[in-house]
Amino acid sequence: MTTHLWIRAEERPNEARVGITPEGCKTLLQQGFDVTVEQSDQRSLPIADYRAAGCTIAAQGSWREAPRDAIIFGLKELPADNSPLIHRHVMFGHAYKGQPSGRLLLDRFQAGGGTLYDLEYLVDAKGRRVAAFGYWAGYAGAAVALKCWAAQQLGQICGPVQPYASANHLLNDLQTELVLAGPSRPTALSIGALGRVGTGAADLCELMGVPVTKWDMAETAHGGPFPEILRADIFFNCILARTGTPVFVPASAKTAARRLSVIGDIACDPDSDFSPIKVYDQATNWDTPARRVHDKPVLDVTAIDNLPSLLPAESSQDFADQLLPSLQTLDALDQGVWARAVAMFTRSL
Repeated sequence: MTTHLWIRAEERPNEARVGITPEGCKTLLQQGFDVTVEQSDQRSLPIADYRAAGCTIAAQGSWREAPRDAIIFGLKELPADNSPLIHRHVMFGHAYKGQPSGRLLLDRFQAGGGTLYDLEYLVDAKGRRVAAFGYWAGYAGAAVALKCWAAQQLGQICGPVQPYASANHLLNDLQTELVLAGPSRPTALSIGALGRVGTGAADLCELMGVPVTKWDMAETAHGGPFPEILRADIFFNCILARTGTPVFVPASAKTAARRLSVIGDIACDPDSDFSPIKVYDQATNWDTPARRVHDKPVLDVTAIDNLPSLLPAESSQDFADQLLPSLQTLDALDQGVWARAVAMFTRSL
């Protein structure tokens, strides 16, 4: 049977990324796959390029009527309409860390008989993720946190953010905001600095002249408390929440003596049972990128859960290049990364 991959349009606002490029689709078509791509009113890559690659083009949102054997591929979550999910879906489910919305998603799969292949849990034999947006999440997350800090210097709170055509456009805009904020630069502390997310955050800060104290497992192994975080202007959380993750910022930090004024929770798991940031419990968004959790002294949290879409072109290309080798094995779902992903799904039902 021919493997049919159906690339759905993202249905979340401000989500311009895509997990496979036209060139990647062409590779799959040459391998013998059927590839359908939905039209999209926000995707960063034009539908004409997918059509030129030989893909079948479908209407936006038509995955619901796709053949039952099609594998539906998207990035971010589906609309929470409680409808049963009958297909096999490849996407970020955010369903395995105790999130209330995740339980509802799993219930929809169970009701419809479908399967979730969670992109976060596509791992190789050593348990390392085969594809991640981490670098660009860190890069964009650091940029938004610096925007928040710059706004504070002017007695303001960060206003809406929008995707940029390129990283250079973002850098130019951010540099202008920092100059307007004054001659000084903030200090930052990053936990998870050796990973993809931490590397992206550090690279952005270096380009902006912001010094970063880089911590990883060695510096956090004692389990806390971590008073050094309160002595930085900006704190970046760059690690995924999981069992055993220590609390980096307790609720008491709001009223504690501190220099800290911006938390960039780039990992962004506020509703997880394991969240290490206890001063907030809800993600921020593009229209309201900062949540002020305390006034005197000021403390803002930024926690946008689709940060790489701030730079959709670069992040899509990078992620798609990483993921394509695994997509080429979709005709063997009982093996490798796909077998490991479905085992995780089955254990979570």
